[in-house]
Amino acid sequence: MSAPADILTCADLAIGHGQVVVMDRLSFSLAAGKILAVVGPSGCGKSTLMRALGGLDEPLGGRSTLMGVDLHATHGEERAAILRRTGFLFQGAALFSSLTLRENIEMPMREFLAAPRKEIRQLAEYKLSLVGLADAMDKLPSEISGGMAKRAGIARAMALDPDLIFLDEPSAGLDPMSSGRLDELILRLREAFGTTVVLVSHEVPSILRTADFCVYLDPDTGTMGAYGSPKSFLQAGNSPKAHAFFTQARID
Repeated sequence: MSAPADILTCADLAIGHGQVVVMDRLSFSLAAGKILAVVGPSGCGKSTLMRALGGLDEPLGGRSTLMGVDLHATHGEERAAILRRTGFLFQGAALFSSLTLRENIEMPMREFLAAPRKEIRQLAEYKLSLVGLADAMDKLPSEISGGMAKRAGIARAMALDPDLIFLDEPSAGLDPMSSGRLDELILRLREAFGTTVVLVSHEVPSILRTADFCVYLDPDTGTMGAYGSPKSFLQAGNSPKAHAFFTQARID
């Protein structure tokens, strides 16, 4: 099944915790092969939005679609098939501490691919080599740096060759050099595989390097304050709050 022109859409989406609405009236779309950054002050609902868009949490209102399907109105195998076409990198990478990097990548493959063990092993090694971890395949997560853990997390998110990956704060806690390498990796994956990326981030330099579009969440109004290219957020004529967020973050 080929991906629709807009791989992700939301219309008047409301998100939150329990019955408490954090953000409301969110409406935007993302074309296949593009990179979207979700930005805004801490606690504004960035990760909550990502989880709702990815089908992990139920929205409190409105509608969103993933690859043309409303996940929250779909059940069974159709829903599972769409979810298998997505990958997630959570904050902290969330690798299984008792498994080697290769075993971490093999886990979703063993779950969903009807392939011999040897082939799965080769596929896992290939994914790790793509993210520059060919020499660390047999290491445990405790034996690698934070930047390496993030790259391993991306390799696991790419394990099933998804059409869309969600990355939650991929550059958080990394030094500028490691953050730059991670940005380059995200761009290479997009160019090599046509992967669509939704990333949550407050790292403005990283956003400017990677993202095609940004959605700014405004905690004061509880809705989307701006949507556009990252460079447009640096212009004072756009949303004043988005402009202030981008320019102040660059100064800091």
